[in-house]
This record gives sequence, C-alpha cells and structure tokens, in this order.
Amino acid sequence: MRNVIAAVMASTLALSANSQAAEVVTSVNWTSNDGATQSSHQGHMFDGISLTEYQRQQMRDLMQQARRQQPPVNVSEMETMHKLVTADKFDEIAVQAQAEKMAQEQVVRQVEMARVRNQMFRLLTPEQQAILNERHQQRMDQLREVAQMQQGSMSTLFSSSSNTRSNQ
Repeated sequence: MRNVIAAVMASTLALSANSQAAEVVTSVNWTSNDGATQSSHQGHMFDGISLTEYQRQQMRDLMQQARRQQPPVNVSEMETMHKLVTADKFDEIAVQAQAEKMAQEQVVRQVEMARVRNQMFRLLTPEQQAILNERHQQRMDQLREVAQMQQGSMSTLFSSSSNTRSNQ
C-alpha cells in the first residue's frame, strides 16, 4: 500500500513539475506603456520591459518583415513523416533521414528568428538590456528548479516502482 501511495505521489510531483515548466516556458506576455498586454511567440523576451512607441513600432516592422521572408510550413514533409510513422513496417533509416531533413528546416527558421531577436535587442537602451538580462536569468533559475524537481520526482518514481516489484 505504501508503495502505491509513493508511486501516486511521485507521478503527481512529476505532473506538477511538468505543468510548472510549461508555465515558465510559455510565459509570453509583455506589457506596453499603455498597460495593454500583448502576446506573441517572441513577446516573452521583452517581459517586464517598458518600450517606447518608437521601439514597439520598429519591433513590429522587424517581425512583419521576418514573417514575409519566412518560407511557409512544409506540409509535404509532415505528410511524409506521417506515412513513415503509420507504415506497416517501421523503417528507422527513412524516419531518421526525414527527421533530420525537418530538423534542418527548423534550424534555418530558428537562426532567422535569432537574427530578428538580436536586431530587437539592439533597439533597447542599455538600461532596458540590463533588465532583460536580469529577467532572463530569473527564468533560467526557475527552469533549473523545475528540472531539479522533475529529476527528483522521476528518481522517486523509479525507486518506488522498483520497490513495488521487489515486494511482489
């Protein structure tokens, strides 16, 4: 009975840690000077930074330009992967090749977004950059705590399940 309770508690801790990690990772809001909250995939980078109207406009322009230049999602590559996954016989080499091809496309997109974020960062004043760096460090500290909680709960879960097996 104790082993069952320990397993339930460990899985609850793991789920809690996962949801906390998701909250930290997906906190994507930043507040403009007028108090309105905007949400975007890139917005979390500027969380807690008060931007001038000029800075906001320049950042919007950079994002619009990046969206226009970004290639559309390659649906055929996703279809190919789906066919490989649902095939009667699993072809690991083909799946790996397809995954690498899709990953390379993702790398190209991420490099482009990093370039745009760098341009946005350079629009900030030194004071805003310092605040941004401090907020980033706080998020990294939170993620480290969540990762440690996950590791601890997973080791508890594994030790509980091995105890359960040895007691049977």
